[in-house]
Amino acid sequence: MSIEARKAHDLSVSETLAAEAEALRLDVTGAAEKGIALAIKAEKERRWKLENADAIKADHDYVSKHGLPLAKYRLV
Repeated sequence: MSIEARKAHDLSVSETLAAEAEALRLDVTGAAEKGIALAIKAEKERRWKLENADAIKADHDYVSKHGLPLAKYRLV
């Protein structure tokens, strides 16, 4: 396991969530870190799709017009 540098942040969490997490003995920091990582991944994917929308559309248009390039080699 690698040791990663950490930076402290003040995060506000609703009292209800905090109380429920405490009652369930959840690792709030770990859960917050996982949630932030998922949000970052989702945002990067969203931006990639926007940045590559023209290429994605061109690819879809090509397949719609010509079919899959190697379709004749499919076994099914």
